[in-house]
Amino acid sequence: MDHKSLLKLYESHFGHPADSIDELPSSGSNRRYFRLNGPSGHVIGVVGTNVLENRAFLEFDRHFASKGLPVPTVLAVAPDGMSYLQTDLGDTLLFNSIEKGRLTRVFSPEERELLVKTIRRLPDFQFAGADGLNFNLCYPAAEFDRRSIMWDLNYFKYCFLKATGIDFEEDALEDDFNNLADVLLRSDSSTFMYRDFQSRNVMIKDGEPWFIDFQGGRHGPYYYDVASFLWQAKANFSDEMRHELILEYIDSMSRYRDVDTAHFLECLRHFVLFRTLQVLGAYGFRGYFEKKPHFMQSVPYAIANLRALLRKPFEEYPYLTDLLERLVNMKQFTDELQKRQLTVRVLSFAYKKGIPNDPTGNGGGFVFDCRAVNNPGKYDRYKPFTGLDRQVIDFLETDGEVLTFLDHCYALVDASVARYIQRGFTNLSVAFGCTGGRHRSVYCAQHMAEHISKKFNVKVELLHREQDIEQEFPVR
Repeated sequence: MDHKSLLKLYESHFGHPADSIDELPSSGSNRRYFRLNGPSGHVIGVVGTNVLENRAFLEFDRHFASKGLPVPTVLAVAPDGMSYLQTDLGDTLLFNSIEKGRLTRVFSPEERELLVKTIRRLPDFQFAGADGLNFNLCYPAAEFDRRSIMWDLNYFKYCFLKATGIDFEEDALEDDFNNLADVLLRSDSSTFMYRDFQSRNVMIKDGEPWFIDFQGGRHGPYYYDVASFLWQAKANFSDEMRHELILEYIDSMSRYRDVDTAHFLECLRHFVLFRTLQVLGAYGFRGYFEKKPHFMQSVPYAIANLRALLRKPFEEYPYLTDLLERLVNMKQFTDELQKRQLTVRVLSFAYKKGIPNDPTGNGGGFVFDCRAVNNPGKYDRYKPFTGLDRQVIDFLETDGEVLTFLDHCYALVDASVARYIQRGFTNLSVAFGCTGGRHRSVYCAQHMAEHISKKFNVKVELLHREQDIEQEFPVR
C-alpha cells in the first residue's frame, strides 16, 4: 500500500483532492507518514503495515481524546483500516526543542519548562488513560508480563550482546534474566504503560506537549515510562536533572495515589536497567543487522547510561552485573567514549613560578588571577595550611570576596564548557594563580573542579602544581 490510499481517503473525507502530498522522515517503525495539503488545510496521513497495530492506535487515540488528553484527532480511516488521516501537530519534536540542553547537559529555563510539562502529563495517560481503556486491543501484547520481559531481554542477548563478540555463560545469564523478571513483576501493573514514552514521541505545538506513537502501550507498571523518558539514550540528562524531573513526576502522580519517594527510586532503578538493555537490543537489531547508522550512533549514549547505572552494583543479578561491567569496558566502547569526551584540566599555581604550560598543545583556556582576593598567607596562623584546609576555607568564605570572584569564574567557564561539548572539542584548561600557589588559587581550583564535575558529564583533571597534588574526577 502506498500514498495513493491516502489521496483517495483525503478526497473522500474533504470532498476535493489534495493539492500535494509529501512523505515525512521515517522513525524507527515501518509506518510511513505523509503531509497532505489542500484547500481544507494540511493533515497527516499514516500508512501502517499491521491492521492490529493501527486498530490499537485508533482506539487509544479516541479514548485518550475523550479524557481530554493532548493527542492528535483522527479524521478519517480507510475501510481496510490500513491507513488514516489525523490532525497535523507540526514538525517540532520535543527532542529537537531541547537540542542545546541535550548536547551540553545545561538546559535553558525554556527547555526545562517543556520537560516539566511533559513529565507532569505522563501520570494522566497512565492513570486517567487506563480508566475504561479496552486493553484487549493492545498490540502485540496486552500485559507487561514475564513473556514480554523475556522477549526484550533475549532481544538484547541475541541482537546486541552476541554481536559484540563478548563471551558469556548463557545458563547463568538466563538465571539472572529470570531474577530480573521476578523483581520487575513485583510492581503494580494496573496502569497504562505507554512503553515508548520518549522525547521523539512528543510534539510541541504552541509551547505545549502533544503525544503520539502510543500504539505499543499495554497494562504495565508506571516505572517503565519514567525510565524510558529520563534514560533515553540521547536525552543526555545529568543526574541532577533526572532527579528534578522525577520529583515533578511524583508530585503530579500524587493526584492519583500516594508515593513513597525512596521506594519509588529503588524500584525505578531496576526498570532503568531493563529499559537500557531493551534499547540496546533495538539498536543492535537496527544497526548491526539492518545497517541503519542512526541507531548505531545512539549506542555510545546507552552504554554511558549503563556505565553510570553500574556504579551501584545490582546484588540481585551478580552474573549479569559482572557481564555488563565487562561489556561497558570493552575497547570498542571505551575508545568511542574517549573520542567524544571533553577533558577539563584545572590547575592552581604561583605566579612567581610562571603560568603552567598546556601539555595538550592547544594553548588558550582561562587563567584567573586570584591576587585581588584577601590573602590568608599574610597571617602567620594560616601559613602552615593550604586552600584545602578548613582554617583557610573559613577565612576566605567568611570574608566573602572569593565567593563573588568564583561566581564570575563559574559563569565564564560554564559557557565555554557547554560550547566545547557542543562543538566536540576535547580539551580545556582553567588555571588559578596567586602569590604562592598555596591558599587562594588552591581553594579556587578545587572548587572549580568540583563544580564542573558536578554540572557537566566530562572528565576533570585537577593539579595543584606547587603542592604536588593531583586528583581526577571521572565521567559519571
